[in-house]
Amino acid sequence: MSPGKRKPDLPSLMFAEQPDGSYVTSLRGLAVLREPLLNKGTAFSPEERAELGLDGLLPPVVETLDEQVRRMYVQYGRQPTNLLKNVYLEGLRDRNEVLYYRLLSDHLREMLPVVYDPTVAEAIRSYSHEYRRPRGVYLSIDDPGGIERAFKSLQVGPDDVDLIVASDAEEILGIGDWGVGGGAGIATGKLAVYTAAAGIDPGRVIPVALDVGTDNEALLNDPAYVGNRHARVRGQRYDDFIDAYVTTATRMFPGALLHWEDFGPSNARRILEKYTERICTFNDDMQGTGAIVLAAMLSAVKVSRTPMRDQRIVIFGAGTAGIGIADQLRDAMIRDGLDHDTATRRIWPIDKQGLLVDDMTGLRDFQQPYARPRSEVADWAKDEHGISLAEVVARVKPTMLLGTSTAHGAFTEQIVRTMAAGVERPVIFPISNPTDRIEAMPADLIRWSDGRALIATGIPIEPITYNGVTYVIGQANNALLYPGLGLGVVVSRARRVSPGMFQAAADAVSGLVDVSAPGASLLPQVDNLREVSATVAVAVANRAAEEHLARTTLRNTIQQVQDAMWQPKYRPIHGNGR
Repeated sequence: MSPGKRKPDLPSLMFAEQPDGSYVTSLRGLAVLREPLLNKGTAFSPEERAELGLDGLLPPVVETLDEQVRRMYVQYGRQPTNLLKNVYLEGLRDRNEVLYYRLLSDHLREMLPVVYDPTVAEAIRSYSHEYRRPRGVYLSIDDPGGIERAFKSLQVGPDDVDLIVASDAEEILGIGDWGVGGGAGIATGKLAVYTAAAGIDPGRVIPVALDVGTDNEALLNDPAYVGNRHARVRGQRYDDFIDAYVTTATRMFPGALLHWEDFGPSNARRILEKYTERICTFNDDMQGTGAIVLAAMLSAVKVSRTPMRDQRIVIFGAGTAGIGIADQLRDAMIRDGLDHDTATRRIWPIDKQGLLVDDMTGLRDFQQPYARPRSEVADWAKDEHGISLAEVVARVKPTMLLGTSTAHGAFTEQIVRTMAAGVERPVIFPISNPTDRIEAMPADLIRWSDGRALIATGIPIEPITYNGVTYVIGQANNALLYPGLGLGVVVSRARRVSPGMFQAAADAVSGLVDVSAPGASLLPQVDNLREVSATVAVAVANRAAEEHLARTTLRNTIQQVQDAMWQPKYRPIHGNGR
């Protein structure tokens, strides 16, 4: 950090990082204890207590970070619900960021569903009622001229920010539009995973809530709601606001990666397409999800021995995520020898109106390339919703069935048995979440396919034993991919995020699993996310260099990645003159 730098989500913090990694601060007494990145609590040494004016403000015992972590873990375990555990952890984060991240890193598999999906959705619902401490910046469409002022309020320099996560909260984790609380909650939650999983420095990130209004009537009529009280703004005014955000952020922080999160289907893809060739940016819902599904699919290919060019893929749920996945699977088939048109024709997307057909009204531009010619399906059976999933599976005999529909139970026994009758190792990925929205439970898929299905899900699943084989179900969790992707971009200082970098990330994730044993997981477990993220980061940074997108020289990528990973450990703190 540069002298005088203030941490982006702590606007009053005055400290400077020294070349030896220690901090120098002008704060004294209670002001030190109130700053989360400086506060060590009972771990301040006697010398630090004297120098920083902390004598008498802390119990006399001096503890290690390990001792503090053990106490916090016991306190965490006493919380009766995951929502209260989330509240507890956020309170700890507000007091002591190093302790928070050390606790989270030590228990990441257990706590990931608490700090992020699915529990963060519950926390977002109560954001306005439980509002405590602001983090990052809140940008209002009613004050576009205030964007630069908001970023300036952080008092950070152009080289002090590596990553900005922004959301307009229109499509939050399957729960829909949750206004300003959704944007703030999802951005800070995402950044917590970036730091815990990949060591992205929490002092070099900015969460951004893009408040463009909300169409959630419950929020608009809630006296406690802290966001703009009007319907969502759309059209040119929305586009101008987004452009003002991008222009300002990239001008003030030219080295930062811009991450888009939980935008609605009418905006997510076109925003990405507008800026992806101009700046360093990506959309995790589209590209991150697509890449982690591709990683699982590459593992499945090793088991089934059916190459990508021979796959027949049915996608149930043709929204932003579903078509984003389709794009990456199509590109993988192209890399395996198919031309673009043939690869596109090997994917059958189904949405609320049934199988996408080219004469349908209301098809979005990103759906149109995958719509089937009406003549091709003229004799296929239809119901009140068009050509059904059951009909498509019976006709296509897919090798892969992917669910992004949030329609619980959509993959019925009949559909799965029909699919399994046509292929030796059916690949079935019901990745919708949470549990009450998953298309089918893995135990049922295993039973209906007589143990032959290759499965990945969007929720954590305990191992399943069937006919003497224990099946470890890989979770298609974006946390296996986007933190390492972001770290690779930071290390390489990439000009933009290319399709090749996503391919490299998917290959790296798939390469970390051994699928030779019966029932083996198709994806790594989240226990070792730091190892996964480091491996992904190396692959991404090297691909950026190969594609001439890196803005720095990579002499020893592995070591440069390790050196870039922030560690949750206390640093010496010294006082200076006021």
